[in-house]
Amino acid sequence: MNTTNNNKNPDPKLRHTIREDFRKIDFRKDLHREYSGLSEFYLDSEKRKRLESLPVFKRWLYQAGWLLKSMFLHLTPIRRVLVLVGVFFLFIGRSITVDHTTISMNESLLGGVLILFVLFLELKDKLMAKHELEAGRKVQQALMPKQNPDFPGWSIWLFSRPANEVGGDLVDYLRIDETKAGLTMADIAGKGLHAALLTSKLQATVRALSTDNITLSELGHKTNKIFHRDSLPNLFASMLYVQIQANSNKIEYINAGHFPPLIINNKEITEFEKGDAALGLIPDTSFTNKTIELGKDELFIAYSDGVFEAVNDRGEFFGIERFYQLVKYYSNQNPDEMGKSIITQLEQFIGNNIAADDISLIIMKRKS
Repeated sequence: MNTTNNNKNPDPKLRHTIREDFRKIDFRKDLHREYSGLSEFYLDSEKRKRLESLPVFKRWLYQAGWLLKSMFLHLTPIRRVLVLVGVFFLFIGRSITVDHTTISMNESLLGGVLILFVLFLELKDKLMAKHELEAGRKVQQALMPKQNPDFPGWSIWLFSRPANEVGGDLVDYLRIDETKAGLTMADIAGKGLHAALLTSKLQATVRALSTDNITLSELGHKTNKIFHRDSLPNLFASMLYVQIQANSNKIEYINAGHFPPLIINNKEITEFEKGDAALGLIPDTSFTNKTIELGKDELFIAYSDGVFEAVNDRGEFFGIERFYQLVKYYSNQNPDEMGKSIITQLEQFIGNNIAADDISLIIMKRKS
């Protein structure tokens, strides 16, 4: 039996789609979020700072004018001309009657059609770019390790979620041999496609070097030289590389400019000392190999700045103190339960707001 047609999902009917749209949207919140997204993308930090000092009405006028100008200048030449012609026809608003063919044409309607045509062209570009980014996201997800890698004597939970389609955070796990495993957390400066590409490059570099018979200090030194050589000028990355032994409580690590990891013991937080320079800043730098022993019931936590820099729709930051409180509160749970509880609280805090940065966590605990 031919089931090809039966397996295809029919396109939704237009009236059903529009009805669902009206049910789902919150006009005030959604419109505010979309308008804020326009300002964030099209206006630089200097203009946004100037707007804050202006009265409300004047601020709205300046913001609208700058947005229109910036959006117009981002169009291709032919699209700018079409928009100009379309706006010209819209404001003329006269009717033209061609007597010989008895055709009546409204210039305003023609202007609207031209602007709508440009809108469709812009939408086409956006969809093409989105399809490319979705493909990149699938590649990133394929390169991600399992959330709960199985390693003797350890309970491990890994999490990384990009703010956009692709991200600049790296969370990785590599089983080096039967008794050794390496975990990496890194954060490329910036976000989006360029950060995602450099993240993949950094992941490949660390994976290749970690299987060599070298110390962690040498791994950091070589990784930094490669990253500095191959990345863009003035671009850097923070990295925490951790190595654990099977059925052992020993943790070795190097810290290249990343946030110090945490040890949680009986709801008390111990923050490690700050690390060495971030990758890419200095072509030839050294890294200190550090060792700790994780006691019974103690938790090891590494995190990216996206955790405490998460912002809700009121402009409030999640903050490091709130993150510490959650860590203490859930410290009696295993890494998997603890990580999921923290992410749930983060999601509830962010709500419908656009994610500000990638969010990454590594939580480890020695099995009893």
